[in-house]
Amino acid sequence: MSKYKRILLKLSGEALATENNTLDPKTLSQVVDIIHSALKQKVEVGIVVGGGNIFRGAALAKVGMNRVTGDHMGMLATVINALAIGDACRRANIDVLVMSGFTIGGGVCDPVDHNKAKQALSAGKVVIFSAGTGSPCFTTDTGAVLRGIEIEADVVFKATKVDGVYTDDPVKNPNATRYETLSFNEAIEKNLQIMDTAAFALCREHGLDICVFSMLENTNTLSDILNGKPSGTIIHP
Repeated sequence: MSKYKRILLKLSGEALATENNTLDPKTLSQVVDIIHSALKQKVEVGIVVGGGNIFRGAALAKVGMNRVTGDHMGMLATVINALAIGDACRRANIDVLVMSGFTIGGGVCDPVDHNKAKQALSAGKVVIFSAGTGSPCFTTDTGAVLRGIEIEADVVFKATKVDGVYTDDPVKNPNATRYETLSFNEAIEKNLQIMDTAAFALCREHGLDICVFSMLENTNTLSDILNGKPSGTIIHP
């Protein structure tokens, strides 16, 4: 039995893509397997997904686009990803509710409502949050922490390309070592670029842990952590 009752899983948009596909069907299937492994342990799962595989507001701003407009495009990209994950879940017979940080009509998805989200989670549904915080100039990492606080999650899991937080970029520096644990103050002081400072500050204020781990190399990693197996890096208040 997992020590966590309810989790918030942060997925990057880039993780859903391949060189040739903005959305990779194989990766979507892996994400569904990972979600299913958590549900089998009676863990309630909320998800926040990024949109970097389609548009990233900061990158658009660098080439001259208005930052607010770019961020709005990035937030819409996260809605596309959330709908894709939601569809993949439904095809696997997983009940799911997709919500957006800003209102979208036409029956596309529901607006974020923390009470409705908590009711859905308690009923066994997976809730996928899109559009970040619903406002420009905030990252989806900050959106993930905000949604984690709103749904009263026990922990935020951030899936990355590496198996935790390192002293340096392990791809560029083979001598980099992995932290097993870190405090938010240490992460900020060392300028470790795992999440932005606003996300760390929110977690610190609300006593919410973050677990940074590698998800897609092994679809059992999240399940193993939920079962108490040490993996990744825990960042704590």
